[in-house]
Amino acid sequence: MKRYLPFLIVTVVAVMTVAGATVLYRAKRPTLSVVAKDRSPENPDAMHTLGPADAAVTIDEFGDFQCPPCGMLSEPLNQLAHDFPKLRIIFRNFPLVMHQHANEAALAAEAAGLQGHFWQMHDLLYREQVIWSKATDARGLFYAYASMIKCNVNRFKKDMASEQVGARIRTDQKEGSKLGVINTPTIFINNAAVPPASLNPKDLRAAVEEAMKGSKPTGKK
Repeated sequence: MKRYLPFLIVTVVAVMTVAGATVLYRAKRPTLSVVAKDRSPENPDAMHTLGPADAAVTIDEFGDFQCPPCGMLSEPLNQLAHDFPKLRIIFRNFPLVMHQHANEAALAAEAAGLQGHFWQMHDLLYREQVIWSKATDARGLFYAYASMIKCNVNRFKKDMASEQVGARIRTDQKEGSKLGVINTPTIFINNAAVPPASLNPKDLRAAVEEAMKGSKPTGKK
């Protein structure tokens, strides 16, 4: 027994070290910064939200407007917001370099948001994704979309090119990178990451229903 004692001690110390590191990681793991109010000229640092500030469950999505899987989840997420009055959805921009027009599309959504039309542009970009993704002049289409949703197009063009709008996208990307976001869509439900295999309408609905059971409000007033 004495012959194996040093090895036993080393093994126990190693296990304790790993366990301690795991606890420390969980304690220090960053959480999503959530602001209840929607972005607007009066609230430029807020997030884009659907649903009540005192929601029982919050879905946080990091999305790319040119990402096909994001587009496929757009309407199901809207349906969840409709079906669950105590659900809040927050959208954060995470345009991927691999998508040629993704950053421009994010700029378009943010510029529309400054005129109170973020979610209209959000839905339109996903609905028309197949068209503008393949266009030579995607920006021209974005201007047309802005007109369709009753934005002041001249102001929209200036805002798309502004540092303010660009900074908003970089802020979202920084938040995502801090949380380890690499791909889109990346979705958190009450700060818990949803596994990629569960990023489908059926599993997301089941996850929301489960989170609703006994959940305390996650929002801030």
